[in-house]
Amino acid sequence: MNDMIPAWVDGELIPVEKLDVHLRGLRHRAVSVFVMHGHELLLQQRADGKYHSSLLWANTCCTHPLWGESGIECANRRLNEEMGLKDLYPSYACTLEYRADVGNGMIEHEVVDVFLCMLRDKPVCTPNPDEVADVKWVDLYDLIAATRRHPGDYAPWLRIYLKDHVDAIFGTASQLAVSR
Repeated sequence: MNDMIPAWVDGELIPVEKLDVHLRGLRHRAVSVFVMHGHELLLQQRADGKYHSSLLWANTCCTHPLWGESGIECANRRLNEEMGLKDLYPSYACTLEYRADVGNGMIEHEVVDVFLCMLRDKPVCTPNPDEVADVKWVDLYDLIAATRRHPGDYAPWLRIYLKDHVDAIFGTASQLAVSR
């Protein structure tokens, strides 16, 4: 069940192999995390070996929960596995749904639990090179403009988040307690 993720097939949520989910464009559960320091967002450049959207810039962490795993458990697990970040305590921001062509004949049709982590200090990242090629901190408003000027540099889901869901994701940022 390690590569099985929750997807809807004929209206029922069942475990389906991750690659099959994307090739069939099945609606499935996902998690996205945005780690912020002030107005700066920690981005990751996806590793060259990723089976879709390689070398594109994306939010801090994005993945699929394992079968039976909660969104917050998944967020914490993948912050550690992808970015080498522990004990950040992200807060739930919202749930979004989108559908996007991610290339190589694959579709992401995700129901995404989005988490936001507001930090006082920038953490030390030790990204997993199998997952992440590079990281950088970018001002959120500069990033929104950059995704419009150079959309081919950014993962489709990040462009969708920043075009259609900024208020849902970041609108409550000033109300959230700083985690660390």
